[in-house]
Amino acid sequence: MLSTTKFKKLGIIYPILQVCEEEEFTTPTEIQEKAIPHVISKKDVIGEAATGSGKTLTFATGIIHRTEKGQGLQSLVITPTRELAQQVADMIQTLSKYKPLKITTAYGGVSINPQIRNLRKTDVVIGTPGRLLDHMRRGSIKLKRIKILVLDEADRLLDMGFLPEVERIINKLPEYRQTLLFSATIGSEVSRLAQKYMHKPIDVEAESIVDPRKLSQYYYGPVQDSLKFSLLVQLMKQEKNTGLSMIFCNTRSYVDILTKNLMNSGIQATAIHGGFSQHERTSRLKQFQKQHYKVLVATDVAARGLDIQGVTTIYNYDLPDNRKRYIHRIGRTARAGNDGKAITLVSQRDSRKFSLLFSGGGYDIQKKEAPFVKRIRIPKSKSFSPRRNVKDNSKRKRSFKKYKPSNVG
Repeated sequence: MLSTTKFKKLGIIYPILQVCEEEEFTTPTEIQEKAIPHVISKKDVIGEAATGSGKTLTFATGIIHRTEKGQGLQSLVITPTRELAQQVADMIQTLSKYKPLKITTAYGGVSINPQIRNLRKTDVVIGTPGRLLDHMRRGSIKLKRIKILVLDEADRLLDMGFLPEVERIINKLPEYRQTLLFSATIGSEVSRLAQKYMHKPIDVEAESIVDPRKLSQYYYGPVQDSLKFSLLVQLMKQEKNTGLSMIFCNTRSYVDILTKNLMNSGIQATAIHGGFSQHERTSRLKQFQKQHYKVLVATDVAARGLDIQGVTTIYNYDLPDNRKRYIHRIGRTARAGNDGKAITLVSQRDSRKFSLLFSGGGYDIQKKEAPFVKRIRIPKSKSFSPRRNVKDNSKRKRSFKKYKPSNVG
């Protein structure tokens, strides 16, 4: 246990230390070091920490410490998205290997019946607000024995409009419980939520794990609107990147269009956005993480709550709506001491938005001269479907509009 001595000093119990040893967790992250002692001491904790900072292990430690198998539902984790719920469940499952617990996920997009069966004998539930309320209305979830409530990605929960649902759930929980709130940012709404439902919380803040010394930020442009896509393809082919790349667009339709045309240009890409079923989204993320595809085109739904390893380059194809979204996007790379790049493409019609986004400074973003690019003519293809590599029993057909956006070349 020598390699886990630093974790042992935090007060973590032996069954979890065994897993840390096997998983080669040797040094606690900043949020773990600061928060775990308070979590184990049953204090309410507000943790300001980004995705990938180790917060899941932080609150999972408290859950495993206090939850006893076979005594009913004792721990509840509320997450904003289905993917995050599954990731949290997988992490708790791994960490509880030597203190086995019955763990159930509860989210939409999948059949509710298996969840109802599993909830009868579960110890821990990780779920999204809508599906949790559905179970509450059906009477299939019992909350009277909850010892620990975790609000994960709290700012995202509120951004997505889940505050009323979250409050309805909290109001059904025992008054005397431990509440742990983790958020990438602690704004006024998150603070009000904490003040209303937490008891003398301990504030813990961890610096972003994105190392600014390892992150290079560039922008190209402004380029002609009709050459923006051609520039993207040329840059990606020049990069010869051995890692993973993520490309961000602002709408589902642009994600689909861009993915189609990257494939037609010889770049193997997959897409993810809220329009896909849960099965499709999970399958695509696994394919990307295993590098079956090395390029993921996504809306901002993928910028938060998903801990994707090995992303070395971020492309902002569409400019984000605000600085907060820009920070979350570029936070997918330059992690754990690895180098990373964030590349923003600015077309002529993007110029004003770009000026507003970066006005006032604060970002070490450098201009790069756009190379000469020849406009790529996109060949018509009837065979492409963004779903063809995922089994789908539905008979729905998905079609793409003709490739005509003026800001995509």
